[in-house]
Amino acid sequence: MQPNRTLLLLLTVVTLVAACGAGCPRVVRQYAAPAPRVLPPSPTLEQVIEVVNRNSMQIQSFSTNGARITGPGFPTLRANVAWARPRRFRLKAETGLTSTELDIGSNEELFWFWVRRNQPPAVYYCRHSQFATSGVREMIPIEPDWLVEALGICEFDPTLPHQGPFPLPDGRLEIRTVRETAAGPSTKVTIIDAARGWVLARSIYDAQGQLKASAVASRHRRDPLSGLTLPGTVDIQCPASQFAMRIDLGNVRINSLGVSASPELWTMPGYSGYPAVDLCDPNRQFAPTPSATALPPAVSLRRSRNRLMY
Repeated sequence: MQPNRTLLLLLTVVTLVAACGAGCPRVVRQYAAPAPRVLPPSPTLEQVIEVVNRNSMQIQSFSTNGARITGPGFPTLRANVAWARPRRFRLKAETGLTSTELDIGSNEELFWFWVRRNQPPAVYYCRHSQFATSGVREMIPIEPDWLVEALGICEFDPTLPHQGPFPLPDGRLEIRTVRETAAGPSTKVTIIDAARGWVLARSIYDAQGQLKASAVASRHRRDPLSGLTLPGTVDIQCPASQFAMRIDLGNVRINSLGVSASPELWTMPGYSGYPAVDLCDPNRQFAPTPSATALPPAVSLRRSRNRLMY
């Protein structure tokens, strides 16, 4: 009873959002006027980190009922998305007017996903405490908090070694972060708007310099009242799995969830005819993914229509 690769990749793209760790509700709208400059020319590493962390740390939750998920190999999905610190997440997506096709979520204990048309039918789940050492990690070799960063909740850990900022063309900065893992040092490359401090892209490379995943954010939206910013669209690629996906968040409400949200929103559901299957069962076996693109000496991000190139 092993889920197919496409469904596990859907898990990578969406359910891991839940692993990142209220206030007055705000609707994040397109910022029509030029966004103000928040970074000085030639900023220091400390200045860049402070600007990025300040924006993300003020976002305690977000929600939208107008998201869309698109990508090759599956139909366009309309989705409702809710997220709240520290590990609460829920996404329910549909292709028709009333038929739910996808139910993905997380709470402080575990994450889960359910796909109506999956064979064999099941609600798959895994406890956060078991993910790092489970066999499913070989199929989804991405840290659970990476997707939350891709969607705009990006924070630099002050205890990790950061390198940069290195200037790039078109008013961008690059910061590299090295983190020790059980498989060796992992490198995270972050591309930032040099004036506004927006996170434009993030890529993760393993100890062998192979690209594991990348995310490019666009259509950033700034709430003129709170000043908080989130991207409107995120393009995600997992080269080793030949997988790509676009998440369009639509109109996002920030800091509108929290203790007022129903506990059922963060509870793993039960579906008739779909047994619960533990993905992190130590007896399960998963084959590792193949190698991906090697880390180049210098990362330069550019865009050509809808194709993302490094």
